[in-house]
Amino acid sequence: MVKPIVINRAQDLYFMQQAIVLAKEGALLGEVPVGAVVVHNDTIIGRGFNQPITKNDPRAHAEMIAIYEAAQTLQNYRIPDTTLYVTLEPCSMCAGLLVHARIKRLVFGTTEPKAGIITSQDEFFEKSFLNHRPIIEGGVLAEECSNLLKSFFKERRLKQ
Repeated sequence: MVKPIVINRAQDLYFMQQAIVLAKEGALLGEVPVGAVVVHNDTIIGRGFNQPITKNDPRAHAEMIAIYEAAQTLQNYRIPDTTLYVTLEPCSMCAGLLVHARIKRLVFGTTEPKAGIITSQDEFFEKSFLNHRPIIEGGVLAEECSNLLKSFFKERRLKQ
């Protein structure tokens, strides 16, 4: 039996704030400030922030790290009945991982006009070839997420 998704706005705000905390942690390391958490049964089971520079790993996006940690926590390569909260609209690599991991719901903060594949550059989850499509909600704490990125890049330009 498939459990219905109950959207709780206060809960969405809380978990997005947790992703924002992680994004700020990444920014302190000089990484683009994107944070993500995976939630299962109202508990964070995976956390991540961008680390491709720190780890010398182009795969080390916030979503990838959080989903990996969640899969390890649940001891399963598929993590259904989970929600991914991420501060920035996912790219194609991360969107593909959401499908393979069977993430039930995606909640993102701000859009990514250059590489966002959920609503900005394409509607990836509408593709007929996909065997899984998460429920999507965008714009949760969008202004705060956007301002975090804008101030990071403004500060980076000033240092150059």
